[in-house]
Amino acid sequence: MHIKLTMNTYQSTQKGSSLIEVLIAILILSLGLLAMGGMLSIGVLMPKLSGYRATATNLASGHVDAMRANPGAFADGQYSAALNETSSWSSNAIPVSSGNCSFTGTKCTAQTLAAADTNIFRNAVRRELPAGDIVVRCSTNPCTSVSFGEIWVIWKEPASVLDINSDDTCPATALSVYTNPKPKCLYVRFQIQ
Repeated sequence: MHIKLTMNTYQSTQKGSSLIEVLIAILILSLGLLAMGGMLSIGVLMPKLSGYRATATNLASGHVDAMRANPGAFADGQYSAALNETSSWSSNAIPVSSGNCSFTGTKCTAQTLAAADTNIFRNAVRRELPAGDIVVRCSTNPCTSVSFGEIWVIWKEPASVLDINSDDTCPATALSVYTNPKPKCLYVRFQIQ
């Protein structure tokens, strides 16, 4: 009798995943979701921050137009405005009194109109930007009708991942008064004529 020996071979096929493979897949997925969450928060924040800059641009442009309508007061330095440090980063309105040319029958002079324009500009900045303020000055002393003017619209943005340690073209007075967090500024250089 002949005995035939046969060897049975079993092929091993894996069905399913091991626990380590599942944990690695979850780790990779969670890192991707964290990155997407960070990008989403920046994506939500950026339109708000760019809106602040657009608002500052529009307000500064309006104030330059007001100064162009009153060139004599600009040449006399009547439009100069420093930081209002007594009520800094405040949203309280500055009263525009009848002494500041209230247009209720009082005859306005170039100086009272300049004071009213400056207060209206500062109030608009405080109302439309978070903790806003302004600096307006003439680039030469004495100021003339052909001098360049400079405007800084200054505000504080909410703390975010995007905070950069730059001066953002802020005037030295703003950087020395407001250090933490540093303010955001829009700088506009203009000429009346």
